[in-house]
Amino acid sequence: MVQQNINIKNKRARFDYELLGKYTAGIVLSGTEIKSIRQSKASISESFCEFNYRGELFIINMQIDEYSHGSHYNHKPKAERKLLLNKRELKKLEKEVKNSGLTIIPLNLFLNDRGLAKLNIALAKGKKLYDKRDTIKDRDNKRNLDRIKKSFNN
Repeated sequence: MVQQNINIKNKRARFDYELLGKYTAGIVLSGTEIKSIRQSKASISESFCEFNYRGELFIINMQIDEYSHGSHYNHKPKAERKLLLNKRELKKLEKEVKNSGLTIIPLNLFLNDRGLAKLNIALAKGKKLYDKRDTIKDRDNKRNLDRIKKSFNN
């Protein structure tokens, strides 16, 4: 079985949020969903994670395009999908979200060495506008410093 490296990132996550803790979760998928992910036809840029009333974690707004060779059994592109973590991690995350107003956001979607879809999620706190400006300023300063170092070394 030939397997290319699938790694779908949420590029805005580190800009919009301050990341506090990272976890790797499995995803409950149907057959056509995993086939679409293997073709890199997924997006997690507008998605977030929520707990339901039973304490199960779901990813909301994750876009997995319909499988091109699927029949009438094809999946819904924006369905809620259950995330799999162990009970201790789920309890800790749920407590953090309820008590301190934090949110859970996906960072990247990838296939592990066994071909299973996994999702890196992070417990995050939303950044204020001035924090975002600081991030932009730091990035520009780093870029300028690297440019100066490069010209100095040559």
